This record gives sequence, structure tokens and C-alpha cells, in this order.
Amino acid sequence: MSEGKIINDPVFGFIKVPGGLLMDIVNHPLMQRLRHIKQVGLASVVYPGAQHTRFQHSLGAFYLMSEALLSLSQKGIFIFDSEAEAMKAAILMHDIGHGPFSHVLENTLIHGVSHEDISLMMMEQINHEMNGGLNLALKIFKDQYPKRFLHQLISSQLDMDRLDYLRRDSFFTGVTEGNIGSARIIKMLNVVDDHLVVDSKGIYSIENYLTSRRLMYWQVYLHKTTVASEKVLVNVLLRAKYLVQQGADLFASPSLKFFLRHHVDQHTFQADEAVLRHYSALDDNDIYCAIKEWRKSDDTVLRMLSDDIVERRPFRVEVSEQPFSEERLREVEDEIISHTSVSRADVKYLYTVSEIQKDMYDVNDDHITILYKDGTMKDIAEASEILNVALLSKKIRKYYLCYQRF
Repeated sequence: MSEGKIINDPVFGFIKVPGGLLMDIVNHPLMQRLRHIKQVGLASVVYPGAQHTRFQHSLGAFYLMSEALLSLSQKGIFIFDSEAEAMKAAILMHDIGHGPFSHVLENTLIHGVSHEDISLMMMEQINHEMNGGLNLALKIFKDQYPKRFLHQLISSQLDMDRLDYLRRDSFFTGVTEGNIGSARIIKMLNVVDDHLVVDSKGIYSIENYLTSRRLMYWQVYLHKTTVASEKVLVNVLLRAKYLVQQGADLFASPSLKFFLRHHVDQHTFQADEAVLRHYSALDDNDIYCAIKEWRKSDDTVLRMLSDDIVERRPFRVEVSEQPFSEERLREVEDEIISHTSVSRADVKYLYTVSEIQKDMYDVNDDHITILYKDGTMKDIAEASEILNVALLSKKIRKYYLCYQRF
């Protein structure tokens, strides 16, 4: 049995991980791999401090889960020790299936498989190695356990995952407006009829949490330069995959080469165990190392995009409330072709159009319920004096046109 450890975290201070199952999970190679995957992908292009990893985030979410379970227990909500351990195990592993640079691989080298799907596959693999030690954690993670509020602590509008990443990403980017009162929110959590609720004293903290979340999305995660940089990365991988499948011999680690050579979808993941093995070997270093070498490529498109990544030259961005016209897209294509020797067929790799939609709070999703002293309950959209349903549920849609700069 592995010994427990105390880990010094810059956001929450000392985090104690007890020995046994939980420490075994932290030490597992699939968890340690998260040390080499940045939490916020290419946001460091805009915010140089954003160098923190998925591993740090997983430990932070674990810490908040420990605090939430303790707070609920102190309010008389009975949670078995086995349930508490399973919850901590589940939150530790909730992001274990993330690929290099967060969501980039989901759009390029694999299709129809989300990181949540892959997390589940990896958790089941670890469970097999641990002789069923994670059976309860998996049940809760998959929302198949009778106490539904436990799953809400892992995945809901107010889960420990979100409470950590907003606080942590705010800390490392320096975007202080995104800072949330995670400790107060946790103290205000309660359970009614097997549903997670928030005591009415915590309403202002929830208002701050929702507005901070919206701000962090548009100022950090969907910042136009972050989006433009990610589009370059997506396109360089798509171009590399195309060239490899045309017979080119590009430099790549064996596991990256596997994904460049093969079409990988949900069925492939399930049918071929080699896919998960290769995926488990990938991290940010594989991608970045390959891109540095691709700068020497004979292919103009691959070379240009690789230079863009290494030299921090993101695509130029135009943001619009309306879709871009076919005429504007043709203008962009013509401009790119006039500046390069790229053919009309290949110009698609040097620009991209995307539609991004985000709302602050989905009233049709898992609700945030406010509990009053008299036992009555209201949704936050009704309870708040400053936030109304129309504002909360308004879907903001923006169109991004990103293209090669000269």
C-alpha cells in the first residue's frame, strides 16, 4: 500500500492525499501523464502565466471534493466512508482522458469520441488493474448510483471540476475578475430530496460564480487570439494527417504517427486495444516536438503552419455577429493564394470559419437551486435580484473567420 502525501498547491495550499487507493491513483502512469498536458491548451499564447497542467487541476478538484464532503457531513448528510473515497477517486480521474492541448485532438486525429468517453475507458482499465477497487467510483461517475447528489458534485452546473478550473485558471492567467469564492460556495452546499442545493446565504457567491464563468469563457477560453492559435494547431495536424495518408514520411513519435496514419473513431477505440495504448502515450510534447521538425518540411502549407505555431503567429481573426458571406471567404482565399504558392485545393488549410456559442447558465440543464430558511426553493434564475432568466439563458453566438497573416 502506498503512503499518503501532502502536496503544496499554489491555489489551495497543502493538499493531503491519503495512502492506499487514492495515492495509487495519483501515482498511476495514466494520471502522471496529465503532468505533460496543459490545462488551458494554447491560452498561454495570450496569458504567458497559463502553464498549469491537467494534473494540477485534478488535484485541486480532489481537494475541493474533500472539502465539500466534509461540509455536507457536518450538516448531517450521511455519507459512508466508502462513498467518500469513491467520490475522491472519481474526481481525481474525471479528466484522465484528455489529449494533448486539451480539446484539439477531438477535432483532428480522432472522430466521434469525446475525452469523457476516453476517461471512462481509462478508468475501467485502472479498475481492472486494481481488481475492482473502483467499482463504486465508476457507478457514481456514470450516474448509476442511488444517491444522485454524489454525481452532481462530479458533474453539474456547480461541480468541483468547474469550481477548481475557474479559480485555478483565473490565478494562473492573472484574470482576477474570474476569481470565485469556492470555499464559501462549498460551505453553502446542502442536499434536499437527493438533490444538491445552495443555502440562500450563498446567493451572492453563486451570482459572482456565474458572471465570472461567463467572463472567463470570453476573455480566456474563447479569446480571439486563443481561438486563432488553436485553429492553426488543428490545421497543422489535419495537413500532417493528409500528407501521411498520401504516403509522406513525416517525423512523429510512434504514437502520434499511429493517429496520423489511421482513421480513429468510437468503434476503433472499442475494437482495437492498441488505440487506447497509443492515445495513453500522447501528451503535449509529442505534438510540439513534431511541429518543430515539420518546419523543415518540403510541403509549403505544413511548413507555414508549423512556423506559425513556433513563432507565435496566430491566424488573423475577424469576429462577427452574422455568418460570413461566400464572397468574403472567396476574398480571403484569393488573398492567401496571391501571397503564397498554395493551390486552390490546399488553401483550405490556411483559413477556417467557426461558429462559437456559449451561455452563462442553461435553465434546461441541471439547475442551481436556492434553499431558503423556510424550506422553500427557487431556481437561481428566479431567486437572483440581478440576474434574470432572459439574461442568464441568452445564447451568445459569434462567428470567427481566422486566416493566415502576412
